[in-house]
Order: sequence, then C-alpha cells, then structure tokens
Amino acid sequence: MKNETALNEYLFDLKLRNCSPRTVRSAKNNMALFLCWLETEYNLTAIEDIKRVHIKGYLHYKQSLGLKPTYINSILKNVKAFFNYMVREEYLSTSPASQIKLQIEEKVLIQTFTAAETKRMLSIYDTSNFLNSRNRCMITMLFDTGIRNYELCSIKCEDIRERTILIHGKGSKQRLVPISPLLRKAMLKYEIKRENYIRERWNYETDYYFLSQKGRRLTPETVERVVKDCGIAAHVDEKIRCSPHTCRHTFAQMCLKNGLDVYIVSRLLGHENISITKRYLQSIEDSAIIDMAITSSPLMKL
Repeated sequence: MKNETALNEYLFDLKLRNCSPRTVRSAKNNMALFLCWLETEYNLTAIEDIKRVHIKGYLHYKQSLGLKPTYINSILKNVKAFFNYMVREEYLSTSPASQIKLQIEEKVLIQTFTAAETKRMLSIYDTSNFLNSRNRCMITMLFDTGIRNYELCSIKCEDIRERTILIHGKGSKQRLVPISPLLRKAMLKYEIKRENYIRERWNYETDYYFLSQKGRRLTPETVERVVKDCGIAAHVDEKIRCSPHTCRHTFAQMCLKNGLDVYIVSRLLGHENISITKRYLQSIEDSAIIDMAITSSPLMKL
C-alpha cells in the first residue's frame, strides 16, 4: 500500500473514532513529515518496505537537530499508533516500530506562579466593560478549575450548571469541575456584560460562553495572549512562562498543598492516569511537604 493512501485511511479512522482535532492534526503532521523523509532518504513509497532501521534513522535525524526526548517520543508514539493500525487492519503482519523503545526523558520540575503572583494576576482586569470582565472571568476560571486552554474555549452556555461546569476534555471525555463562590462572582459579572454586549451589537444568541470582541467563539491563541499580557502587567517572574497551562500547573500544586487528595486532583484535571498528577507532587518543595505532613498527622486528628 502506498504511504499516502495508508496515511489518509489512518486519519479517516481517527476522525471516525471521534478523536480530537488536535490529535488528528498531530498525527497528520508527524506522519506526513516522517513518510516524506523516508521517500527522500530511502525512496520508500510503500508501507510494506518500511523497516525498523528506517524508523530509527528518522529518530536519529530528529535527535541530531537538537530536539528534546519529549518531542521525539511524541513522534515515535504517532509512528507506533500508525503501524499498530496497519497491523489491526491486516495490511501488515507485524509493526516495524513495536520493538523501538521510548527515549528516557529528563525529569523537569514543574514551574508555577507564586501565591502573590496569582493574586496580582487575578486583580489586573476590572469589570468596567465586556473585554475586561471576560478576561477577569477567564483568568479566575483557569486558576480555580485547572482546565486546559482549549477546554475553556469549548465551554458552551448549556455546560454551565448551578455548582459545576461540564468540561469536554481529551478524547471526547467529559468531567465536572466545581464553581467556587469567587468564580461564581466573576462569572455573574461577565454574564451581565456579555448579555448587554450581544444585545447592543448583534441581538442574537450564541452557544459559546466565552466570546471574542466580534461575538465569535474564543480561540486558544486569544487566551494565550490574555494570560501573557496579564502576567506582564502583574510583574510575574520573567523565568516563569505566562500561559494557561502554567495556571493549570498552579491550580494542581495549590490543591495538593491545601491537602486535596491526589486522586481527586487527578479527576479534576482530567488526567488519564494518576502518574501524570504525581509529577506535581514531585515539584513541591520539601519544606511544603513537611508542613503538609504535620497538618495531616493522623494522631493530631484523634
């Protein structure tokens, strides 16, 4: 089977399985580059001719470009998934990628905002107009729920409940996150400005909760920019990346420091397994761990 035909069928299967657009896009980009490289370097145009040595050659090429193990592993995972599909569909008897191991990744401590930085960021935007009230609500929601950027952009008005928000996460998995009194206050102020903004300009209702200046669904790029600008205005440490994902990291560590069970934090974050959540524990300072242990002493609770 021709490489291009195989890739198109694989991508069609991903869409059929209702994989997220991000998953499909990642598979398409990584596999297209991989197959193009094979054709250029080895003149390989059929999947039956691809061997383990060719895959290793591509990974070595990527490594020579200075790419980190985490990035190379993401490529290899896509390659493995592609060939596993070819085996399942009986186009191949075995996968040439099955015996290739993932690279050892360097353990990096997760960086978060400090409590003082978080407070300053929460106070940057007032509620004087639509955009400011929207931005304040977004920042509050990111810090208070730990949801991902694209999950925030995907929230619809019908997903907002009295005490919870229905989040549409990775792999079409849904979960509920709580609405704290602080978040509810920010949401109510935004909803008033949102309703007036729509009525004054377009006089129509839209499904998505967070809207752009033109009344359309908010994009992840806009959220990134708002958080970055907010961090700059709040004088956040320059070594810390001001992004929605850092808000997510901060939420996770604050929850753990406040004594919330790691399993509950894992569910709130929408992690597939608890090992991902445990990375946040590894990044908490020893002094904080000691304080958490003392306050949670079983004898002190008797």
